[in-house]
Amino acid sequence: MLRCLLVDDEPLALRLLASFVERVPFLTLAGTCRSALEALETLQRTPVDVIFLDIQMPDLTGVEFVRSLRPQALVIFTTAYEQYAVEGFNLDALDYLLKPFSFERFLKAVRKAQEQLAAPAAAPSAPSVASIDDYIFVKADYHTQRVNLRDIRYLEGLKDYVKIHMGAPKPLLTLNSLKAFEERLPASEFVRVHRSFIVALSRIDSIRTNRIYLGDAVIPIGDVYTEAFHKLIEERNMH
Repeated sequence: MLRCLLVDDEPLALRLLASFVERVPFLTLAGTCRSALEALETLQRTPVDVIFLDIQMPDLTGVEFVRSLRPQALVIFTTAYEQYAVEGFNLDALDYLLKPFSFERFLKAVRKAQEQLAAPAAAPSAPSVASIDDYIFVKADYHTQRVNLRDIRYLEGLKDYVKIHMGAPKPLLTLNSLKAFEERLPASEFVRVHRSFIVALSRIDSIRTNRIYLGDAVIPIGDVYTEAFHKLIEERNMH
């Protein structure tokens, strides 16, 4: 049974979330809060497994709350503002529900929480990447395939999937997160340059302003990653 804390300054949103929680057999409602400050007080006396957290709230936003507290519980952001998605995932949020969301989408998020909390502590968070050396194994098209790191040009994140672009005409599609690959791939060879892209440094042909050129592919450099990426490139520049 997962104990859920609901945090939202909108009473209607809290009631809807509470009704969703009641419909799921493995969830129980630990409490509801109208502000992040109230949630902070609740967490001091009530252990919870999952926090459903609105972002736009008075006094203290959901993002500020997570950044300052780093709660032990899993965080699922709920908001009407899509532009906060990147910042939410940068804080290691488990999921991001864009209002208005359906019960089916809510259920998908809580099943993800159930699976993560049920996994052994020593187990990796992304089981479809099996090992790392000069190759990895990924699950794709109902089988496990070896992928040599030297063959990877770039990786493209698509919601719950990642496209691995190599020399083959068709990219390899695997059910995983770009963050999982970012954590497993060697940082000396692969770099995150955008919320949707990781590139192989050895495959970069040229860089022009905020664009990376790899053969016929043009990869944008996201604002969040610009400074770190250009610093990395500067370290490898011939002066």
